[in-house]
Amino acid sequence: MAYKITDECVSCGACADQCPQEAIAQGADHYEIDPEKCVDCGACADTCPMSAIEEA
Repeated sequence: MAYKITDECVSCGACADQCPQEAIAQGADHYEIDPEKCVDCGACADTCPMSAIEEA
């Protein structure tokens, strides 16, 4: 199951820099994870200073 970014995201970009699959990009309101590219490594969740990333 891919990770997802919640509305707690402040669009700092820390997660996108850590994603080895380049599955994270800026969305309309905050960063978003492409579930087809996500390999569930959890690097983004470990990096997020807002704890805004959780398993979907």
